[in-house]
Amino acid sequence: MQKINIIILTIISTLVVACGGAGDQDLAAKKTKLQELQSQSIELNAQISQLESEIKAEDPDFMNNKKSAILVGTKTLEKESFEHEVEIRGSVASKKNVLLSAEAMGKIEGIHVKEGQSVSQGQVLVSLDADVVRNNIKQVKAQLDLANEVFERQERLWEKNIGTEVQYLQAKANKETLESQLGVLNSQLNMMIVRAPFSGVVDNIPARLGEVASPGMPLVRLVSPNDTYISADASESFLGKFSRNQEVEVYFPSQNKRVASKIKSVGQTIKAENRTFELEVELPKLNFPAQPNQVVVLNLVDYRNDQSLVVPTKVIQSDNKGNYVYVLTNKDGKQVATKAHVELGASFDLKTEIVSGLSEGQTLVTQGYRDLSEGVEVSVAK
Repeated sequence: MQKINIIILTIISTLVVACGGAGDQDLAAKKTKLQELQSQSIELNAQISQLESEIKAEDPDFMNNKKSAILVGTKTLEKESFEHEVEIRGSVASKKNVLLSAEAMGKIEGIHVKEGQSVSQGQVLVSLDADVVRNNIKQVKAQLDLANEVFERQERLWEKNIGTEVQYLQAKANKETLESQLGVLNSQLNMMIVRAPFSGVVDNIPARLGEVASPGMPLVRLVSPNDTYISADASESFLGKFSRNQEVEVYFPSQNKRVASKIKSVGQTIKAENRTFELEVELPKLNFPAQPNQVVVLNLVDYRNDQSLVVPTKVIQSDNKGNYVYVLTNKDGKQVATKAHVELGASFDLKTEIVSGLSEGQTLVTQGYRDLSEGVEVSVAK
């Protein structure tokens, strides 16, 4: 055997020398030399095989001792909890984020607040020119004063059975009609004034002095920072996977902050325009500013199984039969690698759930798996 090794080393040395001087040889010489070496290699391999067969006949353990087992790392499979998370983009919203407009038409007479100003409920924000309404109120009040006087006198006469019932009823109807007109005019006067429906902060004032406002025309945006939440639209494919009070991680990209929260409500209607349903998530007390319409990212668990067999995603390989992992089996007192073809479930965080193909208690190869083949003997690293 030692003689054969010397011959092999001699051939390799000759090949190195031949290649080293290749620059001085022509192509034909190289081909000739290659053929000579290939012939010698075939002859030597045949001699090696013959010697191995002869030695194995006299010493059966000789070849087994030459082969070394592949060193691998392993893990015993146990059922564990597995979660799959999804990211859904949302935004900060406010239930009290309104754009106030006029209820009646009129020229803008006064803007009584500034942007960024805090206001209280009922405070006057914008007023419209109401001179016509005020003049009508004065006129009706004067007529009402007279109608009240006439009615009171007619009532006293009717109590004394003086006059007719028709005169009494006419006086009463005239008074009540004018009272109703006065009430309508006072309502119109109130419609010429835009007041804060709740306490908050003036965010924007589109109104300009001298402009003619009309119903629906935006005048002031009022926001309450104390009634904010997070709104997100989830695809209809997630129907039934989220529930009220479910925990959520909220990420604020602008501040690079993460906070824990929970779902307040899950929409029960699919929006026809984008096939989504709304999620409403509580906005906890923050130690940094968060404004309405600010973008956030929600991390939610859409799948959970507390009795899963989970493997590192990296150990999963594939062949013409499908996906497989290597597990250890005992064969003739030795540990060998065996392919276990598996059906995969969800994957998350570099882990994959195995739906079928593995069982609890099996030994999974987690390191050195790329050097294995079916039936190869292995040695487990301690």
